[in-house]
Amino acid sequence: MTRYEKSADAISKLTPEQYRVTQQNGTERPGTGEYLYNKEPGIYVDIVSGEPLFASSDKYESGCGWPSFTKPIEPANVAELLDTSHGMIRTEVRSAHGDSHLGHVFPDGPRDRGGLRYCINSASLRFVHRDDMEREGYGAYLDQVKEI
Repeated sequence: MTRYEKSADAISKLTPEQYRVTQQNGTERPGTGEYLYNKEPGIYVDIVSGEPLFASSDKYESGCGWPSFTKPIEPANVAELLDTSHGMIRTEVRSAHGDSHLGHVFPDGPRDRGGLRYCINSASLRFVHRDDMEREGYGAYLDQVKEI
């Protein structure tokens, strides 16, 4: 497996919005994210480190304005931290290796799929289409990607 990490080179390639979200704990405006309506089969990886985070099979339309997933593709790659900013108590999710701010997880997801809603900023993600997964080194996750 590839070693995923944060590098100065990867940081330098981020757009201003990707930098604001991943490095400064920002949030995209609801309804504006590139992957909100993406229904293609594949996986979502950290824009900074490339570590696998979520599968298209676990994506669903929550109506919250951000891409929503029921679970991480690789739980060890998603760290959960207490977030008390903005006068709220929430659980922030960050990539474990890249330390990118991804979004938050809430306990209001589909009950029949575990009950969680990982509410994730598109700016923190890169989508790898199923057809490109093997070539890009993510072949081990092909079994977790189904047609939607």
